[in-house]
Amino acid sequence: MPTSSERQQLIEALRALPAQLESLTAGLSAAQLTTPYLAGEWSVAQNIHHLADSHMNAYIRCKLIATEGHPTLKPYDQDRWAALPDAQHADVRVSLALLRALHQRWVLFWERLPGEAWARSGLHPENGEVSLDDQLRLYAAHGLGHLDQITRTLAAQP
Repeated sequence: MPTSSERQQLIEALRALPAQLESLTAGLSAAQLTTPYLAGEWSVAQNIHHLADSHMNAYIRCKLIATEGHPTLKPYDQDRWAALPDAQHADVRVSLALLRALHQRWVLFWERLPGEAWARSGLHPENGEVSLDDQLRLYAAHGLGHLDQITRTLAAQP
């Protein structure tokens, strides 16, 4: 179980993610946003749209864990979602705005979560037992991983 200081660092990573994404993508052209410069990796736009999709699902999973008795958490096929037309679109402003608002709510959720709730868990059919602590660790790292992927993608431009 992480300490409250470790939890706060993870919460701060979630709080910072939308602004980091906005800074990293400011001024990019449509081609820069939609070109998958690295083989087998998503474009910058797909990464941003995926983060919105993924973190919306994660927030809902957290609320289900916090309010229901050991819920089963629904998985989804992230690659199929990333191939949908709304995830291919170069205009990332809506997904960035969604992430900004979502992360404001999610940070409030984390900061006000009662101490006894942290150990609550649910069942993810693909990943097994997951607690709220697990979710916080996972999605703080998830955001950082996609920041890294976007940075590597942009660095690979010819």
